Amino acid sequence: MNADVKTGSSYRQEQAQQTRQRIAEAAQVLFARDGYAVTSIEAIAKEAGVGTRTVYAAYGAKREILNVICERWLERARARELAAEILEEPEERARVAGAARWLTVLYSTDFDVVRILDGAMDEDAETQALLRSKLRGRNRVMDSLIASVEPVLVVSLAEAQAVYRAFAATGVYQELVVNSGWTPARFQEWLRGTLVAQLLGG
Repeated sequence: MNADVKTGSSYRQEQAQQTRQRIAEAAQVLFARDGYAVTSIEAIAKEAGVGTRTVYAAYGAKREILNVICERWLERARARELAAEILEEPEERARVAGAARWLTVLYSTDFDVVRILDGAMDEDAETQALLRSKLRGRNRVMDSLIASVEPVLVVSLAEAQAVYRAFAATGVYQELVVNSGWTPARFQEWLRGTLVAQLLGG
């Protein structure tokens, strides 16, 4: 049998994956434009060009679409891989600079997702649990970046980690980049300089 000829099963799987992706993309557009809370499954189905039952069959619940949107964002930003690369830097200042780069790359890859996640924090308990898990994962990465330079910190490790997490507040990037017109490169350089000054003493 020709290896290039797809079986019926593999074709259906590919079609199903494409449908899931189209649904997630449609949902992201609506979540960003209208808000997570007010966006219905019916609206997502219409935007994606599929039936409502197809959305339920593909995801089951709206929060599962949110989970996929978040994971696709992290993959596009190479968030996990980038953190590992930064931790391999031999020099502490380079790792602090890398911490600024990590946050900038994450937010500049798709800041709409950040705002969607923020806007969904007041939803049902299951959605809140999902978002808290995502936030804990982000904070673990951020804390590990700062912990890697603990020997040269001029403040306590806990304080240094808190300072870095404070700069990850959505409002900081929103105000400087989205509202004030800073480029991501300018934000990254500002954050690098600020972290060096606050955590390493200049």
